[in-house]
Amino acid sequence: MKLVELLRQSEGKTLEFKRDLVSPHGLLRTVVAFANTAGGAILIGVEDRTKHVHGISDPLALEERVANLISDSIKPRLVPDIQVLHHRNAQIVAVEVFPSPARPHYLAREGLPRGAYVRVGSTNRSADGPLIAEMRRFSSGDSFDETPLPGLDADALDFEAASRAFSSVRDLGRRDLETLRLLTRHQGRLTPTNGGVLLFGNDRLAHFPDAWVQAARFAGHDRTTILDQADIRTPLVQAVHDAIAFVRKHAFRGIVIDDVEHREHWTVPLAAIREAAVNAVAHADYSQRGAPLRLAIFDDRIEVENPGLLPFGLTLDDLPLGVSKLRNRTIGRVFHELGLVEQWGSGVQRMLATCRDAGLPPPRWEEIGLRLRVTIPTKGDGTVAADATDERILELLRGGGEHRTPEIAEAIGRSTRTARTRLARLVERGLVHEVATGPHDPGKTYVANGARRTGE
Repeated sequence: MKLVELLRQSEGKTLEFKRDLVSPHGLLRTVVAFANTAGGAILIGVEDRTKHVHGISDPLALEERVANLISDSIKPRLVPDIQVLHHRNAQIVAVEVFPSPARPHYLAREGLPRGAYVRVGSTNRSADGPLIAEMRRFSSGDSFDETPLPGLDADALDFEAASRAFSSVRDLGRRDLETLRLLTRHQGRLTPTNGGVLLFGNDRLAHFPDAWVQAARFAGHDRTTILDQADIRTPLVQAVHDAIAFVRKHAFRGIVIDDVEHREHWTVPLAAIREAAVNAVAHADYSQRGAPLRLAIFDDRIEVENPGLLPFGLTLDDLPLGVSKLRNRTIGRVFHELGLVEQWGSGVQRMLATCRDAGLPPPRWEEIGLRLRVTIPTKGDGTVAADATDERILELLRGGGEHRTPEIAEAIGRSTRTARTRLARLVERGLVHEVATGPHDPGKTYVANGARRTGE
């Protein structure tokens, strides 16, 4: 544990400071919340607001007291790593709690559910019944959307709707519903899973009344005035497309004029918003009740919000790194087959790249209450970043003349496929122009916008 690095940080999902241990109840709640969520460290002897290190006068005695408190007060039993750390002339006690496979943990004297807590930001929140059930499923390796819905039979699913959804991919057979875990064997008969009903249930909203998207366009930068709204209650696969259509309705295209041609481009990062919508629908905790998924458009940003915290063990800092845990395996399986997702975790990195390429600040993720929100800026300074590979392509093209994809690939030392992907992105950003008789022209060439073309 690197104390100096921890002292540079602020309290958050995985870090808490405590000046002393006058009242141990707060410490125990934090230990439970860390173990139930994503782990964390508690530094005793550090002022929580100023981060001033006061130190502990008898750290060895405190170390033993903390170990006994945790052992006697928390069930199932937890064994954190407790150390005495030195900082200049002071000593502090550090308690490192690891994400536990034995969730849910709780305070013994309060019992379940009252004594169970989760970590949200820098606070500890009581875990309700659905959240405790989610912990148990996570610990046992189960998924809510793969769980059967007793009392329903196979006819509760709309096979025709499922077939239409898969029509562009493959012909769907009735046995495929089991393979995809839309149906499962339960007590000797075929029963729909939660995921099956969520995706293709005949009476989906009767079982999951919050499985829809509330979309709104607000005036200005707050929620005071609604200009337009839509309740998107279509099946979840279609709901992703309908959410993007709502954004398109309220976005607009700008005109970029260069010496090659006039080009239209969207003024909002649609690719990033698409990824946010897919992630929200696929990762929502549909066992939570009380509010639907939400999409809010403001003058300077778009917010996409879904019920459910990050999957246990993940932090907000993990997301930009591509670290991902799939909450809904049935929904994820279907979305993957339908091409809505490529590889879990890659969508976040595409969102970051799309915003960067558009000269926008990066998206921001927050846990608010028991919900996850991503905010995608739509206003920026217009500066478009390019990495070293893009710069080499642009340098080649700015030298003049028209260049074909194989030639560009050889120049940058990458495969033809990679070069083609890079060029498509540069074309989309307006830095490169495509010269072709049609979209499938085998003799297609590229020039940098502003460079002279061959024969001019």
